[in-house]
Amino acid sequence: MSDILDLTIDLIRRPSVTPEDHGCQQLLADRLARAGFAIEHLRYGEVDNLWATHGTDGPVLVFLGHTDVVPPGPLDKWTSPPFAPTIRDGRLYGRGAADMKSGVAAMALALETFVAAHPDHKGTLALLVTSDEEGPTNLDGVRRVVEEFRRRGQRIDWCVVGEPSSAQTFGDVMRVGRRGSLSARLIVRGVQGHVAYPDKVKNPIHLAAPALAELAATKWDDGNEEFPPTSMQISNIHAGTGALNVVPGTLEVDFNFRFCTESTADALRERVDAILRRHGLDFEIAWDLSGEPFLTHEGALRAAASAAVREVCGITPEANTGGGTSDGRFIAPLGAEVVELGPINASIHKIDEHVALAELEKLPQLYLRIAERLLA
Repeated sequence: MSDILDLTIDLIRRPSVTPEDHGCQQLLADRLARAGFAIEHLRYGEVDNLWATHGTDGPVLVFLGHTDVVPPGPLDKWTSPPFAPTIRDGRLYGRGAADMKSGVAAMALALETFVAAHPDHKGTLALLVTSDEEGPTNLDGVRRVVEEFRRRGQRIDWCVVGEPSSAQTFGDVMRVGRRGSLSARLIVRGVQGHVAYPDKVKNPIHLAAPALAELAATKWDDGNEEFPPTSMQISNIHAGTGALNVVPGTLEVDFNFRFCTESTADALRERVDAILRRHGLDFEIAWDLSGEPFLTHEGALRAAASAAVREVCGITPEANTGGGTSDGRFIAPLGAEVVELGPINASIHKIDEHVALAELEKLPQLYLRIAERLLA
């Protein structure tokens, strides 16, 4: 077996369901230490973060990934056990095969190869890995590491995120930005009582329905050349005691904005508040901003990544800003250029997650070529 296949298999075997790391980062740290990297373990709460660097000056190129994975789901639905990596029909199966233990393994191998060939390279080459990317809050992973970087004055010029960005063919899509994510939990208060006495109750479901309909129908912005229009989606609604003859006293609603650079989090909050107040609701709302939108314009990193894809994959990647969020949203505010480039994402978070062996073998070459164009 090849080095990339061996290392990816070794990582998949470790059941690192978020926020657990299960020794993945120590495995990577041991390899990179032997290659001459300075190793720092940054643990916050239950979350492990690895910061490995080679070089001491600028510019700084960081490869960013995560060792945690989502839960496998029902085990009996998997063709082979999710943490027993298995090769079938030219694919490697296992939880994290695409998202993103193959990417982490490829980045580590690319860094080893690069410093062996260029021991006196310019700038600083680094690997940043967290075990809190797939978690619900992402409080103690890259977000927390960036706070420490700000305190230290750690610069980052370029960041390659190894998320599975490809759609149909390996290398066909390169993410150059992401929408922001703003979530809310809304509580609408009414008066609980018997359904037979409508004059003695205030049904929060009835009261909130027109406001929710207006929120769902509102056009928040028109988007722009780089981003689609801002989208608001209601994800959860809960009310009631379970009894058919009781009007509930409260209604809880969860919703999320994926917003582009044409809107701001503050403006969205203000518009939502105005709509709720216009409908006369007795409410409280808690907001969570998990990331602002960011965009990497044409520059050294995009040029290096596009050239690497052409060399390794024989195609020119489409640069877009689609998909959900990634830890790149925490790195971009440091002033870094950020791109996301990795395997095909069709099977991520699914039963029988997999990565094609052919693209797995190309992945370290792709990251190596980027590093060579920027730091060799």
